[in-house]
Formats: sequence, C-alpha cells, structure tokens
Amino acid sequence: MSANIFITEETIEGDDDGPLAGRTVAVKDNISTAGVRTTCGSKMLAEYVPPYDATVVERLKDAGATIVGKANMDEFGMGTTNETSHFGPVDNPAAPGRVPGGSSGGSAAAVAAGEADLALGSDTGGSIRCPAAFCGVVGIKPTYGLVSRYGLVAYANSLEQIGPLAPTVEEAAELLEVIAGSDDRDGTSREAVDDAEYAAAADGDVDGLRIGVPTELLSGADEGVVETFWDAVADLESQGAEHHEVSLPSVGHAVEAYYVIAMSEASSNLARFDGVRYGHTAEEAGGNWNDAFGRTREEGFGDEVKRRILLGTYALSAGYHDKYYKKAQDARAWVKQDFDEALSEVDVLASPTMPVPPFELGESLEDPLKMYLADANTVPVNLADLPAISVPAGETDGLPVGLQFIGPAFGEEAIVRAASALE
Repeated sequence: MSANIFITEETIEGDDDGPLAGRTVAVKDNISTAGVRTTCGSKMLAEYVPPYDATVVERLKDAGATIVGKANMDEFGMGTTNETSHFGPVDNPAAPGRVPGGSSGGSAAAVAAGEADLALGSDTGGSIRCPAAFCGVVGIKPTYGLVSRYGLVAYANSLEQIGPLAPTVEEAAELLEVIAGSDDRDGTSREAVDDAEYAAAADGDVDGLRIGVPTELLSGADEGVVETFWDAVADLESQGAEHHEVSLPSVGHAVEAYYVIAMSEASSNLARFDGVRYGHTAEEAGGNWNDAFGRTREEGFGDEVKRRILLGTYALSAGYHDKYYKKAQDARAWVKQDFDEALSEVDVLASPTMPVPPFELGESLEDPLKMYLADANTVPVNLADLPAISVPAGETDGLPVGLQFIGPAFGEEAIVRAASALE
C-alpha cells in the first residue's frame, strides 16, 4: 500500500553549497513554492501554482537543500490525523494501518520513511509535534515570530508557525538555524535571535536541568503513554536533571479557547477562496453572486473545513462575539500567564506530546470532539506563543510515544538540549 506521502513530487534544486548541501527536504503543501503547485490538501487549490517562494523556501535553496516534493496534509491544516486531505490519507510508516498525525503528517511520514532527509511543517495547535510523536521522529514548534510566515497559506495566523522535522534533534536544530530569523515581509517576525546556534545546543548535557511536569497534562492520558513518559523522565534524572510537579490550572480551558480562536481566524482567512479572487470555480456558477459563491465553496471545501468556517463565523457574529471570541481571548491571556509563571521556576516543562498512541485509520473521523481533545497537550503552547519540541520517548504496545519539552519564549536552545539527552 502506498503511504501517499506526497501530493506533488517535483525536484527543486538549491545552490551548490551551503549548510544543507546534499540534503533533501520535503515541504508541507501549504508553503508556497514558485512554479510548483501548492494545494493545501484541498480541491479548492488543486491547480494553484504560486508565482513566488515563501521565505523559508528561499532560505532552503540558499542553504543548498534539494526540495523533493510537496507533502500531504490535512486540508488547510485542519485535522489531527492527516485524513481530511482531498488527496487521501497518509499511512504511518512507523505504524502501518494507523494515522501519521496531522496536519503535517506527510512531512513527518516523509522523514520516517526515508523519502526525505528533513521536512518542513506548520504548527497551529500541534501540527508538527503530533505527527512527529506518531511517526517516531523529532519536530520543533518555534516561538511565534522566530520563523517568517511569509508564503505560508494562512489558517489561523495568530497561532501558526513553520518548523522543522528530522530524524534527530541535532538535524532538526540545524534546519531551524537555516529558516529562523527576521524578515521584512513578515511584520510578526523578530530580530533579536538571528545569531542563535541551536544545533550546538544538542549536546545532551542536562546536569542540573530543572524540569517542571504539569499534572494537568498527564490527566486522562493513556496508561502506556504515561508509563513511557515517566521512564524517560527517570532517564533524564539519571543524567543529572531533576523534576518537580507544577500546576497550570488554565489549561483545562485551553482546548475550548483554541478552537474558538482558530476557527474564527479560519472563517476570515478562507473567505477569499470564492472562485473569483482565488480557488476552484464551480462548473455551474451562474446566477446571482450568493448562489455562485455558495456552490463554489460547497464543491471546493471538505467537511472539516466547512465545519470550522461555520463555527468560526458563528463565534464572530453580532451578539455572540463577547460570549465566545472575547472569552476565548481572555482564556488565552490566562494560559500565557500560567506558563510564564511556571517557567520562571523551572528551565523547561515536560509532558507526553500526545495523550494517546496513533489512531487506526478511520477511527476518529466520525467523532470530531475526540479528535479535538487529542490536541489537549499541544494547543496551550500555541496560545502562549512558546517553543516546544517533540522527541521520541519509547513505545507502548509497539507504537511510538513522543515527549514534549516546552521552553520560555525564544528558549529553543533549552528544549533542544533537553531533548538531545533522550537520544
């Protein structure tokens, strides 16, 4: 059975030399590549060919990397399993018959299957860390602002970041060094970290490292996942680290807040895909504007995208904005405050990346709420704009388990160092 990793297999050559010369990279299909179609896993953009490169693609080419294809993904980044793509689901190379995780499942699967040395994904609520955990590879969600989002097709732009996936922590950090840095074309990118050396931090030295374990992020997790997590923490303590239990009471509201904010931004960002300005046009798009618009979006979007647009539009509508969207923003501020306080007392926070092992293909499609709750350990990080890494921690019943380290803003070196000690 084909793993269905790539939507478009096309080689884009980089420069002859540079830190990534001779390395191959898979690029998630919501990152623009000049002259090569960028579909976002959607029928709506099935024939869209960008006229320009995203900043991260320019930096890959300047660094000598060879892009080997556009990786499959959940439609517009909306999904936890990589099963909502218009181009079909990806099979998990590390656990055949199971999902690779979403929405960067194609990118993680490309690395796990050896189809690419490295990969780029995007992380809106865990979309790099989830597939990294499910496929047994390393994935980094950078601090918001560290990597330019210019050329990333927006889903929820206050939450999402482009980040690396790789077989090892050091290789993921090397790729992060290439793509990180300020960009005049992205007003949210930051300038203070242009000279950081993330790969050098992968030295495995955790002697004296203070690890906070939020008790709320263990509650309700699969028993085998929790056992694997504690075995990994014990391994770190044998190397000189120490752990303390900490509390983040706000994270109990993070999933609700995240989905209100993400869906609200999605309803706004995806409004331009109407068959006139961008995207697929329905074959029978005559009649008045509303009918043509409705038929085009009915044909072009999948069920999960429609669900999120409708819920987001409802949350932003007159009479409900204060009841839902404003409260979600208040909860986001509470989450950020909780993380900042906890990280003032420890160096990093640790939790299982995903509370469950990979689902069987098709298992969660009929229960969207189950799929949303699977993101409980990852979405708080995006609400707080912090960096996090998922690193393989072992297995339960033969299935990969990932451990997530969360650091303070622009504390990528701390999470890279901690993760490298588990390899």
